[in-house]
Order: sequence, then C-alpha cells, then structure tokens
Amino acid sequence: MLKTGIRGKGGQMLKFAELETLPGTRYLHASGTLADTGERAVVSFGPEHAALEQRQVALALDEAAELFPRPKVIVFCAFTFDPEAAKDIDHLKGITALKAQMNTDLLTDDLKKGRSSNQSFWLMGQPDVELRKRKDGNYEVEVHGFDYFDTAKGELVSGGKNKIAVWMLDTDYDDRSLFPRQVFFPLAGKDDGWFKLKKNIRAELDEERMKAFHGTVSLPFEAGENRKVAVKIVDDRGIESLRIISLE
Repeated sequence: MLKTGIRGKGGQMLKFAELETLPGTRYLHASGTLADTGERAVVSFGPEHAALEQRQVALALDEAAELFPRPKVIVFCAFTFDPEAAKDIDHLKGITALKAQMNTDLLTDDLKKGRSSNQSFWLMGQPDVELRKRKDGNYEVEVHGFDYFDTAKGELVSGGKNKIAVWMLDTDYDDRSLFPRQVFFPLAGKDDGWFKLKKNIRAELDEERMKAFHGTVSLPFEAGENRKVAVKIVDDRGIESLRIISLE
C-alpha cells in the first residue's frame, strides 16, 4: 500500500508519505500519514477468506478513539464487505472513513509470475440512488451514479452513470443477504446483457422489458415485508458498491 497507494476515480491516487505496522491493536493494522495533507491515517484489513463485518468496523473505531494523536482518516480494506458493514462505514461521523477493495491477486501473489494489474487497492464509492414513491403506491429506484472520494478535495463528489456495468436491486432486503430481484446492464450493447441471453435461448422476450433492464430506472415494485431495498452497483473496473435504503 505504501508503494502503490490507493487508486481513486479518474486516475487519482491516495498516497501515503509513511506507513508502518501499528503495535498494540487488534483491529487496526497500520498507521501512517497521507502524502497530500499530512493527516494521520490508520488502516484496518479484512480477513482473507471472508467479508469484513460490522464487528470489525466497530472495534476498529474503538481502537482509533484510544490513539493519540487521534487519526483523521480510517481506511477499511477488504476483498469483500458485508453489506451492513459497508453501510456503517458510509455513515460514520467525526472521522473520514473510506472503503478500499483489494485486488484478489494479493491472495496468490507468491504463486503468480504476473499479475492482472499493478494496482492492489481501489477506493470504493457509494451509489447515488434515488427512491421514489409512485402515485399508485408502488416504488421505483433510479441510479444516478457513484459518489466517489475525491483525493484532491478530500470529500465525496458525485460521479455519473456512464461507468456502471451492472446494477442489482433487492426489493425486500432482509439485513442478511442480497437477493437480486431486478438486474440491469446499462453499458451493454445490442448484442450483450439480456439481449445476448435472448439470442442464446432463442426465446420470444418482451422487447420493452428488455430495454428497461438496460437502463438506470427500476421497474415498479411493491414494498416488501422488511421495508428495505438494497442496490448493488458494479462499475466498469469491477469495483462493487452497495446502498441500503429504508422505505418510508
């Protein structure tokens, strides 16, 4: 991480002037200073073969509160994030909390002569999602893009729709697992996405419905028992991001 930094949007980089192992803590693993601002930052790495969970987020924050001087930035790095943990990180107050997805090549670094990418860490954005209640009582979701962390400004900025490869909607999220009930491919051409499926299965499918599943507005849906929806977005780099919204 000290060598490669963390890649943000549009080639931006979050670089460390120094980074070293942090002794005496269990859930914070490294501490350093950011190259651009000189602010103190700490890093918490998730497990190799499981998702980074809520408990680690809470305990890492407890440890950060005991440090002196207190860090201004905390970076959670993982191969995958538990949806509730990701939500907690996105809503943290009093500290700049970032999510970074780790390249899976790191799992087999000692076995590979070459890597798919020289970049090991990518900053993850938060989906910019609008939930609307329709006049008929149903709901619909529109994805406007990503909110990315701008390393130059030091704050979240809004990204566009043109980098979304696929997004999924769980219309009745149960706080445990995401079950995609609607799946969309905004970047897919006329021979990709659901159109490719139609060609492969040689079936007569609703053309209007097919077009809708290549857009950024969901089909109308009723509120589920859990009264929560989850939106998962994968951008053109393969970076995943999740947003959970409670229905009114």
